[in-house]
Amino acid sequence: MAAGEFDYDYVIVGSGFGGSVSAYRLSQKGYRVLVVEQGRRWSADNLPTTNWKAWDYLWRPFLGLKGFLSLRLFRHVMILHGNAVGGGSITYAQTLLVPPDSVWRDGNWAGLDDWESVMPQHYDTAQRMLGVTENRRPGPADAKLQEMARVSGVEDSFYYTQVGVFFGEDDDKPGTEYPDPYFDGEGPARNSCIGCGGCMVGCRYNAKNTLDKNYLYLAEKLGAEVRAETQVVDVRPINGQDDGADGYEVVTVPTFARWSPQHTRITARSVVFSASSLGTQELLFRLKQGGSLPNISDDLGNRVRTNSESILGVRYPGSSEDLSTGVAIGSGIYIDDHTHIEAVRYPKGSNLLSSLLTVLTNGRPGPTRVLVWLWALLKLLISRPLAGLRSVLPYHFSSETVIFLVMQTLDGHINMRWKRPWYWPFGKTLTTHGERIPTYIPEANAFTEKAAAATGGVGMSSLSEILFNVPMTAHCMGGCAMAETPEHGVIDAQNRVFNYHNLYVVDGSMLSANLGVNPSLTITALAERAMSFIPPKQEVEEA
Repeated sequence: MAAGEFDYDYVIVGSGFGGSVSAYRLSQKGYRVLVVEQGRRWSADNLPTTNWKAWDYLWRPFLGLKGFLSLRLFRHVMILHGNAVGGGSITYAQTLLVPPDSVWRDGNWAGLDDWESVMPQHYDTAQRMLGVTENRRPGPADAKLQEMARVSGVEDSFYYTQVGVFFGEDDDKPGTEYPDPYFDGEGPARNSCIGCGGCMVGCRYNAKNTLDKNYLYLAEKLGAEVRAETQVVDVRPINGQDDGADGYEVVTVPTFARWSPQHTRITARSVVFSASSLGTQELLFRLKQGGSLPNISDDLGNRVRTNSESILGVRYPGSSEDLSTGVAIGSGIYIDDHTHIEAVRYPKGSNLLSSLLTVLTNGRPGPTRVLVWLWALLKLLISRPLAGLRSVLPYHFSSETVIFLVMQTLDGHINMRWKRPWYWPFGKTLTTHGERIPTYIPEANAFTEKAAAATGGVGMSSLSEILFNVPMTAHCMGGCAMAETPEHGVIDAQNRVFNYHNLYVVDGSMLSANLGVNPSLTITALAERAMSFIPPKQEVEEA
């Protein structure tokens, strides 16, 4: 098939950080680009006002939940991730940090490039595009974290986060509208942050630098097409070329169609998988085992990482101080060389996820920890009956709680496989395998216990860690690792899928080490690097 006979030059599956960067840079280079996104397009008019509106907040289409946050419980981990036009940027906490240089010396990508020399330029570009700046709306929760750091002797490590938020001029009232402050008038008008804490329920005040206000917005201005509420179900080479040298046929269906969905067939010279770590792994497993792309490396699904995370917190039942104000993650500390804690909040009234936390519980992971939890709960209710009762109820949770997002650079991973689970013999799904990820970080628990005692709060642990020995993470990474050969990874150092032409993976699944910080900036920077290897369309046609 000749180049002009394709429907598009590139079809990009997913519109998150990898997909949006790819869409913009490929459009700049003159390519015809289609972005296929299974989630909805969100705006101030349809974003939920609280996460209690589960039908517009949580993502589980089969149950009629058409929001943007998916919670998936596996045997080894509970994973939170986003589905929307703009991917996880709609619901993430816009914390954009550069990881330590040591991450480039770990994992399968070690030695594939002179990473420590190459990556700074791509981080600079990503920071400029995402409007990264230091948090200028610190709230009471950040003051609490700084006080806790002082009590624990690590106040020197306290910092205000680097975030993708527009704050406007200091002398102007929060919420003031400004003409495009980032792209010389090519971007949308913006409003300065009002510090409502609603970032993770979707910013309804035009201050959060979501991808639909930068990369994806600019890509659409250049002609890229975005098809929302559309799911890719097949990608296969055309013209009988097993390696995809002649292009691909991409088959889509409407995301929310329940019965006999209509299939749409699209041809493209190249395909970029950017459906998030979970989404890309799931789709590639389907294509590999279904025979559409059988030569995808057998390394698919290996070494999936979670930043070795734990979710803890301190609640102040009956507090007159509103801890929900500020930005979603406003500050952080390091309690040792490899353990990083960030202060997280939800907006006032968004208490749905309170059910995921309970009284702080120590003890060895496993069945005995349930007994330790029951004893800790009983002691709390006896010693502080009113505070204890209030601490386990959802009412006022977001206003009374400093949530701790704990991350470590220590390596640890699981593997994903495509199998029939014991509870659902009718079809295959992603399942986790391997050694368990630690669900108990003693250093973090000790810090939380000391901080709660010093500040008059009630320490909190994740219920999934106690009941199921399963940690929570919002940072699923890996599964399609970069490597030198297909025996050790799924893609090469330029993000090209081994054994295929014109097929790429550009999203969180490409990460090959625990970053120890929120991964969005690194995904963006790596996507910038991946797109730098693709020449402009005119050069390709003249070659």
